[in-house]
Amino acid sequence: MKRLSALGAIAALALPMHGAHAQEADVAPGLAVELNGAAPAETGCTLSFVVVNGYDGPVDQLVFETVIFDADGQVDRLTLFDFGSLPPARPRVRQFTMPDLECDGIGRVLINGASTCEAPTLADGACMDGLQLSTRTKVELIG
Repeated sequence: MKRLSALGAIAALALPMHGAHAQEADVAPGLAVELNGAAPAETGCTLSFVVVNGYDGPVDQLVFETVIFDADGQVDRLTLFDFGSLPPARPRVRQFTMPDLECDGIGRVLINGASTCEAPTLADGACMDGLQLSTRTKVELIG
């Protein structure tokens, strides 16, 4: 009986791991960008993003032209966020600190376009065509 219980426990632990691998394998084609956090920093507000490349090939370099809107909908600034290289089906976290900006003052973030999209095995426009945006914050992420 104890041996069966131990085997059951091992099987139960293996199920979530199998599910996690299945989720990574089933990444939708495109780039998934999630605004995961907006936290006060010493010099401003740090925005944290989780990015997953759902394409079969790597993105060697990705830079998004990004617009930060204040809580009233006015453009606060236009900037470039360098997401670096993104291997296929592997989550990556990227953080950007916006100097002289309080997190409560951000209303939304716009991914305005891909300033740089180096992905030799992907079609032209792949960095924007399959863009999937989401947020876990009160700040809206649009594109």
